[in-house]
Amino acid sequence: MPKVTADSTTITLPDGELELTWAAVTHRGRRRDVNQDAVLAQFPLFVVADGMGGHVGGEIASTSTVARMRELAESGTITAKALEKSLARAVKDIASHPDATDEATGTTVTGVFLDTSRDEPHWVTLNIGDSRVYLVREGMIAQLTTDHSVVQELVAAGRLSPEEAENHPYGNVITRAVGPSESVTPDYVRVEIVPGDRFVICSDGLTKELTDYGIRHFLDENPDPADAVRAMLEAALENGGRDNITIVVLNVGSAPEIDDETDEDATDTAEWETVDDEDEESDAAAEPAAQQQSDGDDSSTAPR
Repeated sequence: MPKVTADSTTITLPDGELELTWAAVTHRGRRRDVNQDAVLAQFPLFVVADGMGGHVGGEIASTSTVARMRELAESGTITAKALEKSLARAVKDIASHPDATDEATGTTVTGVFLDTSRDEPHWVTLNIGDSRVYLVREGMIAQLTTDHSVVQELVAAGRLSPEEAENHPYGNVITRAVGPSESVTPDYVRVEIVPGDRFVICSDGLTKELTDYGIRHFLDENPDPADAVRAMLEAALENGGRDNITIVVLNVGSAPEIDDETDEDATDTAEWETVDDEDEESDAAAEPAAQQQSDGDDSSTAPR
């Protein structure tokens, strides 16, 4: 099991200081020969990239994209326009390996960054592909990103139920990725800064093994982000570990105390206020926060 430690920083907001604490891990899983995931957890940017395409092509795509994201994080202030320029550079980096990549090569890139370019700082989620960002607030969990996948399009069209989607044969087919051929624009959601919030950023290697309820369970049981990351990774591996697994947990302030009476079905009623990001420099429209219903799986050996 890889060693996981937490990092932290203190940010200054108009109404005072706030401590951020986070931890991240990436693991090959139990069935893959290589790990094509990559992760960046470096304030003010936290992202996961899940590569695909050939034995090394996916690894090239994810690591190239995360390398450009790291440069962006080190530059300081992050905006949508700057992020998209970095993604365009990543596309060129991927294309510079023609012997190892082709049109099927690409990577997801999903995460959250702190935008301080405006008078009132706020979080912005970004998403290309089917990795995910979750937000836990007041004991309830919501998926803030919408999967760019064939299955999600079928669910949105009413042709497939969320339950049927879990085991659909096209479950791994995504409709948007960072690849060698052309740049793509992420979807954005702007989220207010609320002390006590907890973000989870993960590749689908986690969500194949844990439901939303399972993710919330391990967050509730582990206020420290490093402990939460370890617990989720161990459970995902115990439940099969069918894919590469990458997880980031970000605490905004101290993790809140959890009421033991919290309803296990709270995922069905969680609602989050988001703001349409019409003023982002990319002019990309922010999508509303998506909610996904959780269900258990009694066949699992760890909570799902």
